[in-house]
Amino acid sequence: MDIGTEHHPTVPRPTRRARYHLRFQLRPGDDLADRARALAKVCGENGVEEVVLLLGAEQQHTGHLAGADEARWFAAAGEARDVLGAAGLDVSLNPWVTVGHADRGRVGALGFAPMASPTGRHATAQASFACPLWRRWLYAHYGLFAELGFRVLWVEDDFRFHNHAPLDWGGGFEPLMLERLAALVGEPVGREQVVAAVTAPGPPHPWRALLQQVWRKAQLEVAEGLAEVVRQRSGGRSHLGLMSSLPAMHSVEGRDWEALFGALSVGNKVTHRPHFAPYSDTPARGLASALWSLEAQRTLRPRHAACEPEIENWPHTAWSKSDTQTWSEMVTAQLLGADALLLNLHPTHAERAENFPRVDRLLRRSRPALDWLAARHTDDEVPLGVGLPWRQDTAARLPTETGRMQELVADPAQTAEFLLGYGVPVTSRPAPVQALFGSLVHTIDDAEIRELLHGGLLLDGVAAHALTRRGFTDLLGLRASELIGREERALPGPYAVEQITGEYGTDGGALLSVDVQPALARIEPLPGAHVVTRIQTPDGRPWGAGRCHFVNALGGRVAVLPATVPAALARSDEGRSLLHATIRFLEGEQPQLPLVSGAPHLIPYATRSGDGHRLAVANGSADPAHPRIHLPGAGHDVRSTLLAPLAEPADAATEAADPEAAGTALELGTPLPHRGWAVFAW
Repeated sequence: MDIGTEHHPTVPRPTRRARYHLRFQLRPGDDLADRARALAKVCGENGVEEVVLLLGAEQQHTGHLAGADEARWFAAAGEARDVLGAAGLDVSLNPWVTVGHADRGRVGALGFAPMASPTGRHATAQASFACPLWRRWLYAHYGLFAELGFRVLWVEDDFRFHNHAPLDWGGGFEPLMLERLAALVGEPVGREQVVAAVTAPGPPHPWRALLQQVWRKAQLEVAEGLAEVVRQRSGGRSHLGLMSSLPAMHSVEGRDWEALFGALSVGNKVTHRPHFAPYSDTPARGLASALWSLEAQRTLRPRHAACEPEIENWPHTAWSKSDTQTWSEMVTAQLLGADALLLNLHPTHAERAENFPRVDRLLRRSRPALDWLAARHTDDEVPLGVGLPWRQDTAARLPTETGRMQELVADPAQTAEFLLGYGVPVTSRPAPVQALFGSLVHTIDDAEIRELLHGGLLLDGVAAHALTRRGFTDLLGLRASELIGREERALPGPYAVEQITGEYGTDGGALLSVDVQPALARIEPLPGAHVVTRIQTPDGRPWGAGRCHFVNALGGRVAVLPATVPAALARSDEGRSLLHATIRFLEGEQPQLPLVSGAPHLIPYATRSGDGHRLAVANGSADPAHPRIHLPGAGHDVRSTLLAPLAEPADAATEAADPEAAGTALELGTPLPHRGWAVFAW
């Protein structure tokens, strides 16, 4: 089944030590050399291997650099490179804009054709990818700085069509783009006409794929031009790095990841900065989202691409994000095999690095855990978990209902958070058990669905309903299903709870809330389907069957949740036990996945390397936890290590948790603190 592109997860690593790449801005000025020497000293004292020089960024951004302003920054970058290089540091460059991030009151002075939004709003300082004048500027700008021989010249994450404030949604609807679309359509097209077609309710209009083709081609043209000018002007000393946003948003743009990385490659080198974590303080359970984001983007990179996730706060001060959260996100990135960490820790107007001793302490205290993980990472690591199918052309396939651009954004992120938060690992690769929730079911054709139904398949109410309408009832174990909205006055009354029937080792009689689900699937099971829960009204009357398990004629196993938004279900210990029982049912006679319990919001990441296995568990709660791990099979020799925030790794003891449980059940004896990680190996 062709869902996504399968690639090797990481490039071979020359060392097994974590690498710090520090993003820092050194503005032009008479004292620049002094500031650069002070920065080099700070880097040397804190284990920083590379400085990524920001160029006219944030508060220093005056617009697309040209003329005397560009010359000032060029001289400053050259001087800074010389000082930092003499101190033994690698140096890269981060020009602040390609098309431009946001207007923020600025007005372009170079005559670029501006981006235009779906509603026809025009940017004042952000250029169209199709503008030939902007392209000439971009090639000249990168070419000039490439002559300085930086290791990497970064392409900022404004290299996209979406998210260009104050434009609604973003750009790509300007006349230059519409002219390109008209050439494909074979007739003149207007913006309103194009927007209506692209977002038309129902199956995708052919123009949606054509517009995405226009956008994709324009972006690839620019990427190829950039790579060529950097190759020529640097003499092959430099390559490009791509900063990207969420894959689901790039899917709306029609991004072809392999083609884009190929276009940006210089001498078969390219680097990727995946976005994966929030810019400010969030609850620790948000690590589930961060982990999935990194895992999802792993399979989008070609084998030759290096990975440098960005550790960022914004507006780049310690007031935005705690050191504990920053550390936990650094560990998450290193755990997933980062080649380096791109550190955004100082204010972009910081001027002097030595004035931020708190950052120094963060870097020094973070390194022991990061180096410990780097030393244990192997290039043949394979993530284990429930597979979450997604394809890069998802947005081209999605049907819409209300005709809004936002409807084209769909990915398994909420599915991942639902499973991870309940201690079930996930992977972006095909796996023996897979989960398919929501509208993504519409992006997978019947042959691919049939292939999924040969294995273990977890469906929510939306996906199950869609598949019964597509004729898969006999393989799902459902004769029929319909979606009943919360406000519909269907007898016998509103749904309220699921009552567990006691199947598969779960506690019979326990109640789970479905009260705030926007809709439920009313399911009619086929003979042979096991009804695991039953839905009841607030006064206890039967409403319908709930979760169902079924072994189909293909030998596959199917589990259906009636919930249409499982991520919004109220969480509980009973809910976790029920989900774990469902996963074991879907695995069949040869379970493979480690599962985690013991406290709320324990977030797992599981891998296999050769005959060895590793399970890392993060505490996504503010309370200390004693994770319990449930391993298939018996007799495992499990070694455990505690990675507490900003502390040295420490050996940790485990003890038998449940002698009656199948397989191996162990509990961590040492309390796992807030945002800490416990790593189990066997």
